[in-house]
Amino acid sequence: MTRAIAATSRGEEPEDDEKQIIGRKIWRVLPYFKPYRKRAGVGIVSNALARASDLMPFVFIGYAVDYYGGAGARGPVELLSMVSDNLAIGYGILIFLGFASLALWQGISEYCWQTLGYKVQHDVRMDATRNLIQMEASYYDMRQTGVLMSVLSSDVNQLEDVISDASTSIIRIVITFITAFIILMLMSWKLAAVLFGPLLLIVPMVYLFSTRVQSKYRKQRESTGDINAVLENVISGIAVVQAYNAQEWETERVARESAGYRDQAIGASQDRNRFIPGLYIVAGLVYGLLVSVGGWLMSEGEITTGGFVTFLLIMTRMSMPLFIFGILVNQLQRGEAAARRVFAMVDLEPSIVDRDGVKPLEGPMTSIEFCDVHFTYPETTTPVLNGISFKVDQGDFLGIMGHTGAGKSTILKLILRYYEPNHGRILVNGIDIQKISLNSLREHLGFVSQDPFLFYGSIRDNVIYAREADDEELAWALETAGAAEFVSELENGVETMVGGRGVMLSGGQRSRVSLARALLKHPSLLILDEASSALDAETERRIQRNLLQTGNLRTTIAVAHRLSTIRNADEIISMVDGAVVERGMHSELVDAGGVYSNQWAIQTGDMSKDD
Repeated sequence: MTRAIAATSRGEEPEDDEKQIIGRKIWRVLPYFKPYRKRAGVGIVSNALARASDLMPFVFIGYAVDYYGGAGARGPVELLSMVSDNLAIGYGILIFLGFASLALWQGISEYCWQTLGYKVQHDVRMDATRNLIQMEASYYDMRQTGVLMSVLSSDVNQLEDVISDASTSIIRIVITFITAFIILMLMSWKLAAVLFGPLLLIVPMVYLFSTRVQSKYRKQRESTGDINAVLENVISGIAVVQAYNAQEWETERVARESAGYRDQAIGASQDRNRFIPGLYIVAGLVYGLLVSVGGWLMSEGEITTGGFVTFLLIMTRMSMPLFIFGILVNQLQRGEAAARRVFAMVDLEPSIVDRDGVKPLEGPMTSIEFCDVHFTYPETTTPVLNGISFKVDQGDFLGIMGHTGAGKSTILKLILRYYEPNHGRILVNGIDIQKISLNSLREHLGFVSQDPFLFYGSIRDNVIYAREADDEELAWALETAGAAEFVSELENGVETMVGGRGVMLSGGQRSRVSLARALLKHPSLLILDEASSALDAETERRIQRNLLQTGNLRTTIAVAHRLSTIRNADEIISMVDGAVVERGMHSELVDAGGVYSNQWAIQTGDMSKDD
């Protein structure tokens, strides 16, 4: 049970203890071949022709040896005797044509399988990405970004390697063995028995190797994700790391994760390097038996010298797939470990989805109402909201205040449907919010968080993120959000690059660009979660004035610690431990002498109420 919970927290499928030679998950990639079945078919046929072309020169070499030994002309070269007395040239031409044919068909096969691998890799990654993006916010609460990135990048790339390399290896082994088996059986069934008999020893070797190494490769893939997660945290928080002189501590943390990867990789390498030498031992046994038995059969006249030479040459081609087989099993085991993580993500299903019978929200939001809403976060037991009720009509401004942990931001998350209430209802225009389609609901919302997130790109890119807009609309949004002045002072204006997460801008500048992005949607409901916490008082007053002048029909819900942000609200609710303890306008609450009044006194420096 503990292992299952740990796997789920990493975003992976819980592993069972069932022993598997190759596994089950890796074969789930096969349905992705269907749109490209013609390409796969050409790859199989061309690979088969390449394998036949690879073996044919050895047959002609055997014929040439017998011809030089005085046995006369044999095979297709007899046709060339009609135009040339020098049959050695004919054998040389046939051998050259065999290699030329190999080059042609092998090139076609490699191209088909490599491009097929890239296409399937893209499709698998997009399926995983689509599902990941659709997951509700709670899914990400217990998962690290680096782990998820590892699945979408390195694990998917590992599957591409399996498709482009392992698939061709499987076809090569199967076709080579079938073709060689037929040719060698026709030449001498006794030598063929000597050749193929010892190969049965490989079966238990493969089983032992696969069952031992699979779990180690799986843990190795998990360690890769853990390393990425730690590095992502360190790089994202490098300013904090340096401010607290934590470089050494973070280095040791990376070292611990890297050591885990190293130990798993070494363990897998030890098993692999016991398996591969075993294949060489089997090959050596086969060669030794063939030379001894082959010499006896030649002395008995059961096979010609040229035939024996051909047999040995073809056997060298069979020994190569034998070693490829060892690498193939190793590669498939790596692919199985990656496939488990990738397809666990492909199988994700969000819990917050449109239910049957939902309808789009028609027109603007004219009201939003909480009716006795209770909520507790997943995997916790402490309630966050306890019977919250309020109503906001179109054009109203609702302010929400309270101490940290009072449940203010949770109200906003429920409106955005990042979570669902445990009890009670949320009504939009008098309709249960769960009966309204998610997309249409969020189309009417503009959201600015207390930690505004900007994507890597220009200021323009970030403002028009929600929808395309012309320069006039862009300028209006920036002006209303109080960002036009500082943007105009930048050398490249709206084309200025903001860096990853907007690090090239100050906190206040990021807040204003984020507000401009929300305003550009012309939302029915503007949601502000501590959106002005990084602004100076003068900038905040200017933005409030702009919002009041431009938003007569726009409903606003603002969460704030700084009460000056919400003092002009039509109604303010004061929260303590998930419950509403006061409500009213600013002046009413100040005169009431409760929680709001005390906070106002502290923030304005008027402590006379406490005297």
